[in-house]
Amino acid sequence: MKNILVLGGTGFVGAHVCEKLVRQGFNVTVPTRRRSNAQHIQHLPSLTVMEMSVHDAAALSRAVAGHDAVVNLVAILHGAAAAFEQVHVALPKSLARACAAHAVRRVVHISALGADDVRPDDAPSEYLRSKGRGEAALLHPADSSYSLDVTVLRPSVIFGAEDKFMNLFAKLQAVLPIMPLAGAQARFQPVWVEDVADAVAHCLVRPVAVHAAQALPLPRIVEAFGPEVFTLKELVRLSARLAGTNEGQGRPVWALPGALGRLQAWLMECAPGEPLMSRDNLNSMSIDNVASGKLAGLAALGITASALEPIAAVYLRSRQATAGLLGVRIRAR
Repeated sequence: MKNILVLGGTGFVGAHVCEKLVRQGFNVTVPTRRRSNAQHIQHLPSLTVMEMSVHDAAALSRAVAGHDAVVNLVAILHGAAAAFEQVHVALPKSLARACAAHAVRRVVHISALGADDVRPDDAPSEYLRSKGRGEAALLHPADSSYSLDVTVLRPSVIFGAEDKFMNLFAKLQAVLPIMPLAGAQARFQPVWVEDVADAVAHCLVRPVAVHAAQALPLPRIVEAFGPEVFTLKELVRLSARLAGTNEGQGRPVWALPGALGRLQAWLMECAPGEPLMSRDNLNSMSIDNVASGKLAGLAALGITASALEPIAAVYLRSRQATAGLLGVRIRAR
């Protein structure tokens, strides 16, 4: 297995996955609608940028041809039901058909904790429902005549130097006198982006996972989570302390009651640009974003999950990516 097609390779997680795969000796192809979106990765050795839309089924099929495996990281956090359907469901369906057409069996698909491929519509938000339907499209394709070798990774919220999570909380507290917070008691088990990238690489490099000194088949579904559970309120306070905001004290956090929280989310949806939060996000946070305890975790891939605080402390203080080849290129700009 040498040639890997990475869908969503220009994004936050995708850039780390591409760097990891290049380091492992793979030839990586990254489709993107505009070549300029790939400026931060296009100079990685053995990486090729392909200008196209992954939502064009014919173009996607042509892109899949000649590859040994596909990694799908394409996702959105906000949007109408039609947008979630296009990105999280229609794309995996097109990918399954393209892989069948070109005899490509290996697929690594990034989903989310809380998604369910068996009962997708039981989830509380359109984001999670569509994620579950997308998993089902790959794990249980309509055309059963061609069986895909799929591994689904379900991460909790992902943190890292370029994230829009811990960085966002730190930036908001740098300018706001008080932090009104919807979903303050929602629970997360944050996972480092490098651990997620490692997991993708492991799924492509190793046909089996080693656990308890026995060779076991690679799990079809892996929950990717960190070693600690935090409430959203705790994460907001931690981001301020690590960034040194207000001498490390941060701002007072006002946990909004349900109705006010939904009003805040609706107002954010109405603001121009990508919203910081939506009502669908709140629906997702109505269930804990933590490991179920019923499925394999990163340990099944030989990965020891990293704690959030030591890593976030570095990038929240410096506010820049400094690790690996990506960091070198950022500093050289």
